[in-house]
Amino acid sequence: MAPNAERRGWAGCCGITLTEAVEDYLKAIFTLSTRNEPTTTSALAEQVSVAPPTVSAMLKRLASHGLITRADDHRVELTDHGLQHALDVVRRHRLLEAFLATVLNVPWDEVHAEAEVLEHAVSQRLLDRIDSFLGHPTHDPHGDPIPSSGGPHVERWTLSLAQAAPGVRFLVERVSDRDGAALRYLGELGIRPGTVLEVVERAPFDGPLWVQVHGGGRHGLGASLSEIVHGRVA
Repeated sequence: MAPNAERRGWAGCCGITLTEAVEDYLKAIFTLSTRNEPTTTSALAEQVSVAPPTVSAMLKRLASHGLITRADDHRVELTDHGLQHALDVVRRHRLLEAFLATVLNVPWDEVHAEAEVLEHAVSQRLLDRIDSFLGHPTHDPHGDPIPSSGGPHVERWTLSLAQAAPGVRFLVERVSDRDGAALRYLGELGIRPGTVLEVVERAPFDGPLWVQVHGGGRHGLGASLSEIVHGRVA
C-alpha cells in the first residue's frame, strides 16, 4: 500500500493496493483525458515511462477493481470511483507544487518533479495543514486548478496562445508543466499565469508568433511554446 493511504481513508475501499504505480496510472489517465489526448496503451506508456506490456498488465488490474473501463478503440476511461482516486492524487500533487513554490521558493520549472515524489508520501493531516497555511489556494503555480477535498472539480483547458489572432490582448491563465526547460524559458520572458500579452503578428511560413509582454519585452514564440500557453482574450 502507498505510504499513508490508510490515513487518507482509501484503504480497502475497492480491494486494490494503492501503490505508487497505481496512483501514477490513475493520474496519467486523468491528465491525458482532460487534455483530450488519447488514453491508449502507447500514450500511457509514454506518460508513465514504462513499456506497453507493463501498461497492459496494470490496465487489466485497474479494470478488475472497477477503476477504469476499456472502450473498443483501446482507450480507457476512469469510472466515477477511479476518478475519486485520481483527483485525490492530483490534489496532493498540485497543493505540494503550490507549497514548494510559495514557501520554499522552488522555481516553477522544478516543482513538478519534486511533487511527483512527495505526493505519494504526504499524509492527509499534513496536506490539510498545507492547504490551510496557504489559504486554500485554487490553482498551482502553472495555473492548474486544485481539486477540493470533496466537492465537484472542473478541469478545463482554454484557448491556446497559438490560436489567438494578431491584434488581441491575451490573458495567460495556464501553462502546461510537461517540459521544464520550456517553463524555465517562458518564466525568463515573464510569461506566467496572470500575464497579459499583446499578440502582435504571426510570421509567415510557419514562423514565430510575436507577442508583447505587458510591462516587458517583445518576443517571438515558436509553435512548441505558443501551444502550451493557455488563456483567454482579455
